[in-house]
Amino acid sequence: MIGNYGAKLAMIGTDRMTNGTMMKRCISQLVAFLLAPLAALHAAEKLDALAEPRVVQEAKGYNSWPMIQAIGEKLVCVYSRGSGHTIGEDARAVYARTSTDGGKTWTAETVVANTRGYGEVEVGKGLDSAGAMLLWVRRIGKDSKHDLYRTSDGVKFALVATPALAVTPVQITDVFAVPTVGLMALWFAGNYGNDGTNHSWGMLISGDNGATWKQTPVESGLTKAQWPTEPSAVYLGDGKLLAIGRTETGGAQFQMISTDYGRTWTREQTNIGDVSASTPSLILDIETGLLSNYYYQRGKAGLLRRRVVAPDRVFNHPLNWPVSEPVAAGSQITFDAGNANATAIKGTHYVSFYSGKAPDTAILLSVLPAPNPSRSDGR
Repeated sequence: MIGNYGAKLAMIGTDRMTNGTMMKRCISQLVAFLLAPLAALHAAEKLDALAEPRVVQEAKGYNSWPMIQAIGEKLVCVYSRGSGHTIGEDARAVYARTSTDGGKTWTAETVVANTRGYGEVEVGKGLDSAGAMLLWVRRIGKDSKHDLYRTSDGVKFALVATPALAVTPVQITDVFAVPTVGLMALWFAGNYGNDGTNHSWGMLISGDNGATWKQTPVESGLTKAQWPTEPSAVYLGDGKLLAIGRTETGGAQFQMISTDYGRTWTREQTNIGDVSASTPSLILDIETGLLSNYYYQRGKAGLLRRRVVAPDRVFNHPLNWPVSEPVAAGSQITFDAGNANATAIKGTHYVSFYSGKAPDTAILLSVLPAPNPSRSDGR
């Protein structure tokens, strides 16, 4: 290869010495070629330096799709376990563990939900107005329901509501507060295996701390390629909301924004393309104003990634997200790892995901310092 470049340079030197542009281009290509191995080595060294995630639940059974939430300075990790990457089996139930030392140690497993005749999976979490944890659990059996639970200690979970909804969601995602509105959660409906125009997404709003919910569709009649799934959202202030949604057909994650407290929304695709069925999870650091987007790049990459940005940079410019950084490594078996979910305590981010090889997968937790505002990309 180097010999070929040398011959090319010689040819240009003889025939096109006056063509400075062509000479510069060829030299640039040669330099890039020579530096490629160094760049690959640097990338490998960076991956080798990634911190090992902490173990919440060891790989005995198919533990998957975790949620992590801080109640004060206590971490609550909720996950489900079944025989494999299946949702509706009766054997699948929801469990919880808590930690008061940043995920180094965890309390014994407690049962959150185990309804006979149903498979149950945690799909969304958040806090109510009093600081207690709320948890959405998807229940699949003879019918499909979403149950909302509340806990103040991460051990005892009480059923709050099972809303009757005109559009049956695939999932209701994380709960967050919006001033003048109340509690909000985004939902999406449709079929992962159907390419037709039966896909939609929207909002649920509660004005009574989670006891009742009003469902509002935002977009309906979407194809699977247009469908933002498993969204995560934050309230930025001044009526502005920003959400990121997963893509089910490749390409890049979606960004949805509102400037009027969620009354109207605009959806566009981003430049976040290092994804593979990658569920996003957003953390807005109040102290720095920086927004972190965590997601797991499934498959051969097998990496938990983070993108950090000042929200104003991307709010109206969804193609302006800066490059990602890997923060943890996991299984490279496509659907036996993934589903990042994040929370924060003071200056530390905690990101849960699952990883392993069927029929045994573990629940893991990456612990990361909040991004540094002194760098332009927030790292």
